[in-house]
Order: sequence, then C-alpha cells, then structure tokens
Amino acid sequence: MSSETIVTAILLITGVVAAGILASVIFPAVSTMAGSVSSSTHAADQTLRTDIAIVNTFALNNTNQAQVWLKNTGSTRISPASLNMSTIFVGNSANIGTVKLNDPSNGWTYDILDNTNGYWDPGETLHITAISSRIPSDSGDEVYFQMVLSDGTKTSEDFTVS
Repeated sequence: MSSETIVTAILLITGVVAAGILASVIFPAVSTMAGSVSSSTHAADQTLRTDIAIVNTFALNNTNQAQVWLKNTGSTRISPASLNMSTIFVGNSANIGTVKLNDPSNGWTYDILDNTNGYWDPGETLHITAISSRIPSDSGDEVYFQMVLSDGTKTSEDFTVS
C-alpha cells in the first residue's frame, strides 16, 4: 500500500515537472509567434488600404520630360518618407529605366497639390515631373510611366508625346 502511494506521488511530481517544463517552452514560442502574426497583419492591412491612380499624363515633344498627376484613392495617407523611397520607371517600350528623386538630368520631383500637412492624404493629387533621356521626344511616340510606392503599391500608364 505505501509503495503504491510512493510510486503514485513520484509519477504525479514527474507529471507536474514535465508540464511546467513544457509550459515554459511553449508559452514564449506562442507569444513570439503572436507578435509576428500581429505585425504581418498590420503590414498587410496598410498595403490593402493604400491605393493610387494616374489621373492625367502629359509629355511635350523635344523636352525629355513627362508630367503625371496621381490621386491617392486609398484610405491611408502616404508619408513624405514613403514618397521619397518610391521608384519611378519611365521610357519607351524598348528603353525603360528608373529615375532618381531630385536629380535634374535623370530624375523626378513631386508636389502634393492643395496640401496642408506634408502628407499625401486620401483624395489629394500628386504632381510628378520626370526628366530622362529615355523619355521619347518625338510627337506621337509612346511613353511608359510606372510609380511603385515603398510598400509595393504600384500604378502604370502608357501615353503619347504631344
């Protein structure tokens, strides 16, 4: 009888210790995983709520310059830091390349129209001027333009030189 009690007590203590060890290993892993899932969900939500659309384009012959107006059609405001990390592609179908922000010979600049706070808010229009030797200069030639925001949101348009 007493040997059964001792064996039962040892098995009970072993079970409690094993459960404690298991809990001390599993809970931190679950907590870390929950934090990763939460941050991934937030990033995905931001990406889904961000959207832009090209509303007007213009390129004048013999200028190597394109003017593009875009509308923030999403529900998220876009920060100047995000705009500055954006990538602009311009050119014709055989010669497309990127241009750098604020480069006077192969670059782009932007202005947020009717801006009051420095952010590209939903509903506001962004005016981009892109300058590049890749932009066709003859009237009737086709220009390709694409803007990719830092979060991967993108929009593109083909238009002709006037």
